[in-house]
Amino acid sequence: MTLSQLQEQYQLAKAKNLSLDMSRGKPGADQLALSDELLSETWLQPAKTEKNFDCRNYGILDGIPEARRLFGELLGMPPEQVIVCGNASLTLMYDYLAQCMLFGAGGEPWCKQGQVKFLCPVPGYDRHFGILEHLGIEMINIPMREDGPDMQLVAEHVKNPLVKGLICVPKYSNPEGKTFSDAVVRAFAALKPAAPDFRVIWDNAYLVHDLYDETDELLNIFEAAKECGSEDCFIEVSSFSKISFPGAAVAAIAASPANIKTILSRMNMQTIGHDKLNQLRHVRYFKNLDGIKAHMKKHAAILRPKFEAVLDILSRDLTGIATWTAPRGGYFISLDLPAGCAKRTAQLLKEAGVVLTPAGATFPYGRDPEDRNLRIAPTFPPQEELIAATNLLALCVRIAILEQ
Repeated sequence: MTLSQLQEQYQLAKAKNLSLDMSRGKPGADQLALSDELLSETWLQPAKTEKNFDCRNYGILDGIPEARRLFGELLGMPPEQVIVCGNASLTLMYDYLAQCMLFGAGGEPWCKQGQVKFLCPVPGYDRHFGILEHLGIEMINIPMREDGPDMQLVAEHVKNPLVKGLICVPKYSNPEGKTFSDAVVRAFAALKPAAPDFRVIWDNAYLVHDLYDETDELLNIFEAAKECGSEDCFIEVSSFSKISFPGAAVAAIAASPANIKTILSRMNMQTIGHDKLNQLRHVRYFKNLDGIKAHMKKHAAILRPKFEAVLDILSRDLTGIATWTAPRGGYFISLDLPAGCAKRTAQLLKEAGVVLTPAGATFPYGRDPEDRNLRIAPTFPPQEELIAATNLLALCVRIAILEQ
């Protein structure tokens, strides 16, 4: 089809005055409805822990024991190495990195050591980059391979004592949906950073977010680190944000005993305790890891047709001119276009009423060096709107390529 024919189709699409949102990895309304039973007051009667602590009151800084056990089961960690907090793991990451800047990670505050740096697998999660940029931490791109970050490059960079860490999503990565191989996880554990206060932020956001029965398996980073004596280098976070309610979930941070002690000492200055009623109802509703997995199968049944619809359209319209991931879990599909086409594609889509995550957002500072990556978030729109948006996406890609 010629450029003029494609442009004619595009004008017809613009005339429909669409208003479609594929910008963020938000659960759809039907997914949120899966957890509506959590809103029942029955889960809070009585509002006391198994040891008779009143969850309506102050206290229990590290989270109620039942919630620590549940997250421990989820993360494969001893409960005493887990702190259960409020709604968002993003808050935990921000707080931890801000504390490292102000007070250090076992040594001098990062802010007093010069221009500290973090390694960032790319394409990656824009909110990770936003935290680092906000705190004044310089970001260094690390290319993602099929099985995880380029660990040879990581090993070279960590020879610089100003490189203080790395931030990543190890399972069903954002946006590519890749899971780190056992070899990559062991390479992380075996790193020999020059900085004694080096920290890897292990954002395990999608650890039970499988789309198919055949799931990706992620090696437990703390088990691998224990063999290398590097447990203090890792800070793991996770949450129920895409399990129950993103706006009213529970989140947890897991770490070595030494790091847990430090985090609690600083948290003691922030709060007298997080929302224990919310922790209690989540524990009573989900009960254990089997309960969580059964619930996530319901999510998968809703999400799988959405992902497959997007992939079918991309295969039909863009085979041979673009490449994309076909993840087995997580919340995103990563689309790579010919160099120089991502921003133009996003612009055409926006003008026609479809909002994507901004082109470039999957790289630090919003700068995709080749202007080729787009993140597709299939989860939020209803199926009919998702199909319409993806058809328009494919049309805009072809226009952008032919224009170039």
